[in-house]
Amino acid sequence: MTPAIATELRVDSLGVTVLLFAVGLIAANPRFRTARDVGRLAPMRVDLDVVDRNGERAVEALTPAIVGRGADADVVVDDPDASRHHARLEAENEIVYVSDLDSTNGTYLNGRRVREAIEVRPGDRIDVGTARLVVKDLMPWT
Repeated sequence: MTPAIATELRVDSLGVTVLLFAVGLIAANPRFRTARDVGRLAPMRVDLDVVDRNGERAVEALTPAIVGRGADADVVVDDPDASRHHARLEAENEIVYVSDLDSTNGTYLNGRRVREAIEVRPGDRIDVGTARLVVKDLMPWT
């Protein structure tokens, strides 16, 4: 084999390897969405009971919703242990998911740390700092 052909084969092999690696990353990331998936992202209404330093209150959120102590959060919790943008509630195919937004103290679903987007159901407890959000109901937004 001539050196020119060997060099060309290595470049092609490298290109194929990079392409396969990129496809693997995309396939492994459940939050990646293609253009055809966008139609499946219908908003959901999430009814929550929020317990924080202010007591207990009912909150209605529309996905996607940010949970945190920041004034611009969709679900504001009064808790110094919560990050300004702590967690996110989002929906796909009428399923609501919670994900942590790289918060300092982590987000917990039913006592287990959230490491990737995970489905939430009525009765689930989401802990954000020392604040607790109890999922009361999930329904399509109309």
